[in-house]
Amino acid sequence: MIKTGLKFLLAVVIISSSLSAMQSHAVVLQYHRFDETKYPSTSLSMELFTKQIKYLVENNYTVWPLSKVVRYLLAKKPLPDKTIVLTMDDAYRSVYTKAYPLLKKYHLPFTLFVNSLPIIHESQNYLTWDEMREMGKNGAEFANHTYSHQYLVRDNIENSKNYENYVTNEIQKCEVKIEKELGTKVCTAPKMLAYPFGEYDAKLIALVKKLGYVGIAQNSGPISSESNFMALTRFPMSGGYGVMEQFVLKIDTLPLPLALVESEDTIVDESNNPPLLTLALQKPLKAFQCFNANGEKLTMKWLSETKVTIQSTQPLAYPRNHYTCTAPAEDGRWYWYSHLWVVLRTK
Repeated sequence: MIKTGLKFLLAVVIISSSLSAMQSHAVVLQYHRFDETKYPSTSLSMELFTKQIKYLVENNYTVWPLSKVVRYLLAKKPLPDKTIVLTMDDAYRSVYTKAYPLLKKYHLPFTLFVNSLPIIHESQNYLTWDEMREMGKNGAEFANHTYSHQYLVRDNIENSKNYENYVTNEIQKCEVKIEKELGTKVCTAPKMLAYPFGEYDAKLIALVKKLGYVGIAQNSGPISSESNFMALTRFPMSGGYGVMEQFVLKIDTLPLPLALVESEDTIVDESNNPPLLTLALQKPLKAFQCFNANGEKLTMKWLSETKVTIQSTQPLAYPRNHYTCTAPAEDGRWYWYSHLWVVLRTK
């Protein structure tokens, strides 16, 4: 009887320990180029990238491909503690020549979003299909970044009679090509689309959802089972955003506990600039604050303990901006949420 009781107690301890090492969210990191100093806004030095990767390895972070994380979140299955995803956009050659050897060394998976046109044209600045096939044997998976990486939310396209046909063709031409060239290494469960320039609006989201894709954005924040799966957020690491102090802070962020985002559309024009964002929180948060992309503090008006409106004091500049809201959480971590704004050009 005593032995049975001890076995039961031991089982409870093991289960409790296992559950404590699980979580319901992940942090997705976004990269483009490596050691390409001609492009400072989209490149990260290999010195810094190496420090980041070593930090993840030495501090026992779990690195999974994005498709696996998304499957778990869609099914509301718990993730391992400290789950991180590495993503790269555009399929530049420096992914293969610079980043890939390091990721292969540490056996780390990564997700590459491919816009297929420059690869078809054999641009020297982009990967080849053979290089991608090699990376696919060593941890890489591939997903859709459209055929020609054009703006999909701007006036000249959106007001066109052929908008739906144009966007559908951009997505499907890429999907057909990458599946033909890269086979089972292309994400199909689920299919994923990274929006060119990170831009999306309600109209584009509806079409992408109709085509059966999960949408991937590039405004910052962790993702969870409560996220908008048509605009999953990522932390950009290029252009000065990936310095180690910021990196360490961002990989430990928690999703802001939101009950409601009153409107998730993103378009800003002359009629609503600066835009008003209304958030409802699941619980009151101390030291809650919001900033625009320039780091300027935003005006907040509390409608209740958990509902707040947020607005810039000045009109937002073309072409994009965002409102980012944070609050301190437990263990020195931070809650984080970012809302994209696509600013149309003044006529």
